[in-house]
Amino acid sequence: MRVRELAEWLGATFEGDGEREISGVKSVENAGAHDLSFVSSMKAAAQAQASAAGCLIVPAEFPGGRTVIRASAPRTAFARAVSRLIPPVPHQPGIHPTAAISAQAEIGQGVEIGPHVSVGDGSRIESNCRIGAGCAIGRRVQIGNNSILHARVTIYDDVDIGSHVVLHSGCVIGADGFGFVLDGERYEKFPQIGRVEIGDFVEIGANSCVDRAALGSTNIGEGTKLDNMVHVGHNCHIGRHVVVAAQTGFSGGVVVEDYAVIGGQVGIGDKARIESHAVLGSGCGILTSKIVHAGQVMWGTPARPLKQHLEQLANLARLPNLRDDVADLKRRLNEIEKAKT
Repeated sequence: MRVRELAEWLGATFEGDGEREISGVKSVENAGAHDLSFVSSMKAAAQAQASAAGCLIVPAEFPGGRTVIRASAPRTAFARAVSRLIPPVPHQPGIHPTAAISAQAEIGQGVEIGPHVSVGDGSRIESNCRIGAGCAIGRRVQIGNNSILHARVTIYDDVDIGSHVVLHSGCVIGADGFGFVLDGERYEKFPQIGRVEIGDFVEIGANSCVDRAALGSTNIGEGTKLDNMVHVGHNCHIGRHVVVAAQTGFSGGVVVEDYAVIGGQVGIGDKARIESHAVLGSGCGILTSKIVHAGQVMWGTPARPLKQHLEQLANLARLPNLRDDVADLKRRLNEIEKAKT
């Protein structure tokens, strides 16, 4: 594809050789004469100028002198360009002969079902879905159109999944929540008879788990993105367009409002509430029933506002000097005491 054509398709402007053919995409440092790459900020400008990339997608303030496509959001434009230059694997509708599909299940038009997939009674898979090899889909599961389940996804009974959802390998959706009651000297299981409801355009990373509610439902809102190895406990309500990095865990009953951003390895206690547009830095520990207010940036364990966290780190850095100062004061005090005697 020529640079001129790509710029037109992106709705952007180009400079330099508009007739140059672009056939691949690579990082700035590895790109060659026929590759496209991008520069997301001016901090990377020096490295980008030395790149051998045939074309760069750059911000408006990037200096001229080479073939570029200028875009207000280079990273977003690059993502769109990748989908055009490197198209996804073609859809191949049909049911593999090794799949076990219940006679009471409903399969829509254009669905692709791979080897050794099982689909239980009363489940419905809507049009143009792709179900990878080895997926296990329980009873009364609803999967919206154009959704993708990669290989070996497990969906328990009574789960609703929206349209354009992507579930990566190893996801488990609808397993029992961690609910037990101590009865004397042993734990009795509290019934886990609720549901899971996942909205449209959600993406859930590999080996992540979303537990069913004990009663009611566990919800993940439209457009939310969960990284690999994220655990969403029973009765959690995750809002719209929330992003969650890897190895984060939500205890039961947590509420996360729309557009919150949660870093990796964050632990959130029971019934905590994270309000809209709040940011939890990597490694945060949110205590049980804690409320993180809208737009607040939190860090540390236990989590505190970022300014307080940075002040604490600065104070910790001063401790060695403080220790030396205290030792010096003690020495001088001892000398004064000896002089008096």
